[in-house]
Amino acid sequence: MSIQSLGVGSGLDLEALVSQLLEAERAPKQERLDSQEESYDAEISSIGTLKSKMKEFLDSVDELRSDANLKGREPTIKNPSENIEPFTADASNSAVEATYAIAVTQIASGSRIETDNAADGGFSSTSDPVYTQPTLLDPPSGSLTFKIGATSDSFSIDVNAGMTLQQLSSAINSADDNFGVRSSIIDTGTASGGAKLVFTSSVEGEGNDLVIVNDNDLAELNRVATTNSTETVDYLSPVKNAQNSKATIDGIAVESSTTVFENVIENVSFTVSQLSELGEDGVTPLTSSLKIGFDSEGLEGKIRDFVDNFNALNTQITSLTRYGLSDLEEDGALAGDSMIRGIQQGLSNMISSSVSSSGLGTLFQLGIEFNDDGDLEIGSSDKYGFGSGEDRLRDALEDNFDDIAALFADEEQGVAVRMYEYVEQYTNFSGLLSSRERSVRDQKDQLADEREQFELRMASTEQILRDKYLNLDQTVAQLNQTGSALVAALGSA
Repeated sequence: MSIQSLGVGSGLDLEALVSQLLEAERAPKQERLDSQEESYDAEISSIGTLKSKMKEFLDSVDELRSDANLKGREPTIKNPSENIEPFTADASNSAVEATYAIAVTQIASGSRIETDNAADGGFSSTSDPVYTQPTLLDPPSGSLTFKIGATSDSFSIDVNAGMTLQQLSSAINSADDNFGVRSSIIDTGTASGGAKLVFTSSVEGEGNDLVIVNDNDLAELNRVATTNSTETVDYLSPVKNAQNSKATIDGIAVESSTTVFENVIENVSFTVSQLSELGEDGVTPLTSSLKIGFDSEGLEGKIRDFVDNFNALNTQITSLTRYGLSDLEEDGALAGDSMIRGIQQGLSNMISSSVSSSGLGTLFQLGIEFNDDGDLEIGSSDKYGFGSGEDRLRDALEDNFDDIAALFADEEQGVAVRMYEYVEQYTNFSGLLSSRERSVRDQKDQLADEREQFELRMASTEQILRDKYLNLDQTVAQLNQTGSALVAALGSA
């Protein structure tokens, strides 16, 4: 008799028995594997989160470990009125602290050229041809070259017979190598004025007037050119010449070929955009005050970012390494971890360290101190008789810029310099945290191999149990058949 399922022959629930035996064999091992995998996952996630917080903190430390970042100069401009702002300014870190009186008297611009009125030989409308090829002996086309004499800027436009004023204007504006010449047409609305073609150049600076060359010396093209092919004859003249920017600095006249005055004041540049306001006499320009000083506001922002990011990191470490205060409160994923606690202690020690090269000595003198929760703060109350943290910070920013720089950025003792090196050894690719993360991932991979081997053993165990109880099922079935046959034989005797 062939038995397809356990218990069919014997009537016993052998399938349930095998399942119970397998579950009893599987449960302890499965629980250990699942618990171990959950622990690995939590550790990997926690290390990743910690690395992310440490990198955010590292960014704020990086902003404080360089003299160049800490000793930045900030231009402050005060104008006679709020309605007119003649210029903006930038200063490099090596600019001298000083105050200057500046007036803007002229803004750099390019040149402007207009064609003549219709009555003087210009054009009556936008559809007038620029070149008509008066006779068959004349060439069918010519060209105009637009250039700035003092530069290498240049491009040419072909002018075919019948090209209209409007078509010429469009061809100029769409030329691929156009260096900043714009063409437009103004219709005067009068028969004598007609339509005037206007050329404007964006190339600024005295001597940079636009030149339009009649390359083929075609008489009709003289109407839209400034000179002939040899540049020895003048036709149109600029109605506005290119000009420099002009200003006075402490009464000294200065000029620039653009709207930017670069290093006229050493290591300072300023960009002009409006003429200075005139005084009551309507002639004398009023000066604006340009003060070059340390960037106190920028440095204060870097210091406060440092405090905020340290606290975010400190909170993260405390959360990950905490022990639950009761059976109902879970431990942190890295509870009691000596490496992580060591990071926290190392950072705290650096915060409290002194820097002999700085007159401030410690971060406390800068207003930074630990509160009762172990976080940093710039306090608003005077706890120790040295003024509040806010007071100490304000005083240092006003009077001790160099000492602040030394406190953070001294090459040997600077808090930010040492702290950056300390944190980076944990966060870079080959750092301690990264190495540990890879180690835990390797352990998780080994656990996956162990789980696979366990499943193979369980499959083998299941087969052994099924073979064993299949034999039992068949034996009981045969005994049942024999018993039934004997009962039947005795009943018929």
